[in-house]
Formats: sequence, C-alpha cells, structure tokens
Amino acid sequence: MPRSENRPADALRSVELIVDFTRHAEGSVLACFGQTRVLCNATVEEKVPHYRKGTGEGWITAEYGMLPRSTHTRSDREAARGKQSGRTQEIQRLIGRALRAAVDLPALGERQIIVDCDVLQADGGTRTAAITGGYVALGLALGRMARLNVFKRNPLRAPVAAISVGIVRGTPVVDLDYAEDSTAEVDMNVVATAAGELIELQGTAERGTFSRDQLTRLLDLGLAGVRTLAEKQRAALDAALKVVTK
Repeated sequence: MPRSENRPADALRSVELIVDFTRHAEGSVLACFGQTRVLCNATVEEKVPHYRKGTGEGWITAEYGMLPRSTHTRSDREAARGKQSGRTQEIQRLIGRALRAAVDLPALGERQIIVDCDVLQADGGTRTAAITGGYVALGLALGRMARLNVFKRNPLRAPVAAISVGIVRGTPVVDLDYAEDSTAEVDMNVVATAAGELIELQGTAERGTFSRDQLTRLLDLGLAGVRTLAEKQRAALDAALKVVTK
C-alpha cells in the first residue's frame, strides 16, 4: 500500500503551522500534519497553581480534546460524559511535560500558561501535532510578552517537537497516518529538542518484537523528523514576531 502523499519511508507528511488562527488567545496556531488538524491556543495567567506559589517559578500545562466529528464517526464530548478518558489524560500530561522542557520556568516568573490542544480532524499523529503546534503557540505568547519587557529574558528555549515513527509491513517509517498507525507492527512517538536531546519516548510492539537495530533506525528517523519540524517552528515564529530566533 503506498503511503499518503506518495511519501518515501523517511518523509513527513505536508506540515503547515498557521499562526494567529484565532484572534483572542495570546498565542494561536493551527497545526496541520497531512489531514490531521490540531488547534493550539496559549493562555497566560498571572498566577500559578497553589503548589507552585512562593517558588518564584512559572508553570506550563496543557489540555487536550477531540471534537465529536474529528474522526469517521461521532464520539460524545467528554464533558457530556462527566469525565475524561484515560487516553485524554495521558496525552495532555505528555504535552505538558514536553512544553515545560521548552521553557525556563524561573525566567517565566509566577505565571501559568495553559496550552489548549483541540483536535479538529484526526488522521494519526494528533499528540505529536499538538506538541509541535503547542510550542509555536507558546512561543508567540512569550515573544509578545517579551516585547512588553515583562521578562528580563525571554523564557522560551530552543524548539521542542514530536513525531511518530513505526514499522509498517516490515519497513521503518516516519509520521504515520491513521491507516499506517492502525496496522503498524511497532508504533512509537519521539519527543525531542531541535538539538536532538530526547524528552520522551513512547513505543511498543503491537505484534511480536523488534530489535535494537530497528529501534536505532526508528530513533534516527524520529530525530531527523524533529529537526525538520524545528525549522518550520522557527520560521513560523520568525514570520509572526518579525525577529530572528537562535
């Protein structure tokens, strides 16, 4: 079966990071990975959770959700069910951990930034699109605050991004769409910095086992994908803020 967009094994889907997609959030990005669409909005609050008060440090957290018709069939809103699924909780914690690695929390001061990631359309890789787009939304908010001299230095660190990798029909591939993800022998998410420093790996063999050599190949594909995404993140921020990032 050919890959979506007729991609080779080491190619990402078409990726677009549309900044300022909504008008009210301090930072807003629509992250498009192929047919996947995730809206990421960053909100700044001049307070921190109670357990962070008095530390002098800020906090980054995330919320994640899938709209009822983001998939082929309608799913109930989790608010209507009265509780979040385990999957939702796991994903939003992952996003929060990833984005905290992208921020100097002491430099942020006692402020909290909430990054809301809402899946408008799902075709695989929603959590990785949320992390990648979430970083840009966060960067927009922090960059605009830095212009107002809110900080002594901008708390934003070098890009953090995420991409899926896997083994599909015996071949290691990057950036799986839903058709690939649902049939993959191995499925993994790689979260890392632009410099290739790992933040989190989530991987499992869905059928059988995989070797250390295959793991190395998957990591190489994932880190190369993160570098590509980091370039797109920098370009989106530079264009929106009219500055050159380091």
